[in-house]
Amino acid sequence: MNKVSKLCFGALTISPLQQNFSPEEAADLMEYAFHQGINFFDTAEIYNSYALFKAFLKRDIPREEVYISTKCYAYDYKTAKSSLDQALKEMDTPYIDLMMLHEQESEHTLRGHSEALDYFALMKKEGKIHHIGMSTHYVQGVLAGAQHKLIEVIHPIINKSGLGILGGNRGDMENALEIAKNNGKFIFAMKVLGGGHLLKSYSEALSYVMKLPWIDSFAIGMQTREEIDANVSSVIHNIIGTDCVNKDRKLIIDPYCIGCGKCIQRCQQKALYLDEGRAKVIKDRCILCSYCVGACEDFYIKVV
Repeated sequence: MNKVSKLCFGALTISPLQQNFSPEEAADLMEYAFHQGINFFDTAEIYNSYALFKAFLKRDIPREEVYISTKCYAYDYKTAKSSLDQALKEMDTPYIDLMMLHEQESEHTLRGHSEALDYFALMKKEGKIHHIGMSTHYVQGVLAGAQHKLIEVIHPIINKSGLGILGGNRGDMENALEIAKNNGKFIFAMKVLGGGHLLKSYSEALSYVMKLPWIDSFAIGMQTREEIDANVSSVIHNIIGTDCVNKDRKLIIDPYCIGCGKCIQRCQQKALYLDEGRAKVIKDRCILCSYCVGACEDFYIKVV
């Protein structure tokens, strides 16, 4: 992981959960990002974006110069095999650079997924996985990952306002990350712009995370070449500006919402609630992760 770029291209925003780019549109954007100095690209099984990565990997770029991270909810041998096979097949790649367990909460959830981790360790020996990690919004999740012998990479939520951090505050998360880093873990951060909520304080938000000594890389979602240019200038060239980053993003719930509550059950941030038979959002809690979008079978929720 020591060859990945400090800035990672987060593919959630171009996936079917958000802007729903075509494979060729996504490949064009990711190829542009690569040529600007970004070699690290992150996705997840739940994003349904592997076709975008397949198109990208068909471009004239050596596979060994691109580092791909994905995440899954596997918990045993069968589901771990299924998730890995799906990623390899749908991206048409012989290996995954970083395979992570998605949304871990504590030592207890890691224990519940131990069979999946053991399978990934076997696949690492076979060369189908290069590194194993976990993502988490929880302080306790970071602390658990810090102690786990199979976890090499921790993908935590961290930002200047502490948005989305569960089980503690920003200071607690900083302390947990320091422990994890001291235990030799690679720290790959997410939501450094708070899912878009911190775009109006872009310079301060990036300056905060870039000064944290434990952060090895961090993902930012990008939808245009202008956003790539702005982020590359800030992160890779250390010239932090505000150009092309003032686009407000928000969660929209269609008036046809039937109030089934599945989105509410899916939201770790407790940012959704039912009111008069329709889901509504608490804007201060929502980090625009879009997982509720995937839970809505009728596509009544969108991030725009």
